[in-house]
Amino acid sequence: MRFSKKKYQVKPNTIGYLYRNNIFEKELTPGYYEIRDWKNRTELICLPTTSKLITIINQEVLTKDNVAFRFSFNILYRIIDGQKFLSKFSLNNKVPYIISEAEQRLHNLAQIIIRNKISQYESETLNEKRNELTNLKTDEMINQALEFGIEIEEAQLKDLTFPRTIQLLFSKHLEAKIRAKSELENARTAVATARALKNASELMKNDENIKFFKLLETITKIAQKGKHTFNIGDLNQLTK
Repeated sequence: MRFSKKKYQVKPNTIGYLYRNNIFEKELTPGYYEIRDWKNRTELICLPTTSKLITIINQEVLTKDNVAFRFSFNILYRIIDGQKFLSKFSLNNKVPYIISEAEQRLHNLAQIIIRNKISQYESETLNEKRNELTNLKTDEMINQALEFGIEIEEAQLKDLTFPRTIQLLFSKHLEAKIRAKSELENARTAVATARALKNASELMKNDENIKFFKLLETITKIAQKGKHTFNIGDLNQLTK
């Protein structure tokens, strides 16, 4: 008896999932296949094995101190269990629609988890630590994605934007902090200079050698301004 065969192709960077009589039969790696199917009851569904990027933009949330802001984030994910993945969706749709639905579910669960995480910060703290909040991936997000056969490789903050009025307040606050720091440094320098001058004054008051060199310095400066005649008696008396 001659069996009819169906030809299937599994492209690179994908895995094929062969179904017979609507029941999963086996996985197929990239290549060409001829499958016996005399009743025309086989179907091949191919899923990508590479990572895919989702960008979620313009998410609005309130900080802990009730300041509204918008943020965007990226999710990098990969299907690691194709059988589990396909079991969660209707296979009446084509693969692009199945993946689109999966990404929408991933979008929703990540959105809720990340919004809850970011809303725990106060506005000033969030603004100061925005560069530290790059990794938004959480254990809860990872575990929920695994239920769909998906591994979340990255969940990163893309940008964070406060209203213009809040940005101006942050700018003024930062300016005030910088000015206060500068004034503090100037005050420390002034105190250190005054202390050094006081120490030098005390040193000169009691050191005869310094008094002598100071006298010579003064005479030299006077002599540089013209012709002068100096009558110097007892130097010990002059330096007192």
